[in-house]
Amino acid sequence: MDAQRLKASFDQVAEQGDAVALFFYSDLFVRNPHLRDMFPIGMRGQRDKLLRALGHIVSRADDLPALVPFLQQLGRDHRRFGIVSEHYPHVGASLIATLRHFSGSDWTDDVESDWNAAYSLVAKVMLEAADEDALNSPAWWNGQVIAVERRRFDICVLRVQPDRPLPYRPGQSVALEVPSRLRHWRYYSMANAPRPDHTVDFHVRLVDGGPVSPVLVRGTEPGDRVRMGAPVGTLTLDESSGRDVLLVAGSTGLAPLKAILEQISRRSDPPRVHLFFGARTRDGLYDLEDLTKLAGEFRWLTVVPAVSDESGGHGFTTFLQSGGGAGDGDVEHGNLSDIVAGHGPWDGRDAYVCGPSAMVGHTVEQLVRLGVPRDRIRLETFAEAQR
Repeated sequence: MDAQRLKASFDQVAEQGDAVALFFYSDLFVRNPHLRDMFPIGMRGQRDKLLRALGHIVSRADDLPALVPFLQQLGRDHRRFGIVSEHYPHVGASLIATLRHFSGSDWTDDVESDWNAAYSLVAKVMLEAADEDALNSPAWWNGQVIAVERRRFDICVLRVQPDRPLPYRPGQSVALEVPSRLRHWRYYSMANAPRPDHTVDFHVRLVDGGPVSPVLVRGTEPGDRVRMGAPVGTLTLDESSGRDVLLVAGSTGLAPLKAILEQISRRSDPPRVHLFFGARTRDGLYDLEDLTKLAGEFRWLTVVPAVSDESGGHGFTTFLQSGGGAGDGDVEHGNLSDIVAGHGPWDGRDAYVCGPSAMVGHTVEQLVRLGVPRDRIRLETFAEAQR
């Protein structure tokens, strides 16, 4: 398999954009009508996922140590869709047909051989990971919503009771599916460390046009059912580190960091923790009341709330530590990454960052500039299931 030839082939095909995925799924369903019911009715999001997954795989075709974990997770994640070994040849045949169609005269026997070899490797790794995972874990967990708190018009906190223990590490996420949006799975992070009663909290923000979040935020009530996939993600606490901790959360990116904070609070000798919680406006700081209580309870915790789209009206601001209240002067104003940088230095800390991608990227840039080693900055890197 020639990795560079494979990349050049994909680059050429990918220039055709959405038409590629549209052709692929049309070919797949014409050849295999029985597979159509495994996919959502609306396929636009699914087509986007296909191209992102292919691009990710091809970009790492010459770096198997980096590619294999991605494929293993993809294989485990496909279990919740009901994907089994006999489906893989059908997908492979339609993929080759699609690539051949969009490659035109540049399609050669060598290029076809490269793609067949690449797909065989992908299928092998995914199937082995799925089979191994099936020995120890169900394909999904059923859950019942037992509490709903609507913190503002577009944010709610859900508490869910799984039908069996859900083994996860604080900071991880699961994909959720609701009955009214079958086969639309979206990832949400648990906002608490594991509890004796196995309940889990999710912080959900409504995304305009999203198939799942509007249902969860506006239509979910106690007693409703959801399905949850297996826990995934690498935004987890480094238990071996003796360093103090920096947590930076934007909007509902707070959820996994709050779970990590709860995990830290259970230590007999917790490290010092600074938690920065940012939103566009003050009412976007939907969990500030609870964070204020935690800052009053734990002397090792400092909470710094911040908003980016409201002016402060004062020449200075304060922050919450050891019992401070959340008055008008307690919220900082400005770009969250700049506020974090201004409170440094952080080079002696482990950093955990979660939130909107732009905020995460800017924060990482600031921390690296301030001397925090890149390998001590943890982000969420789980792979969204593609099918």
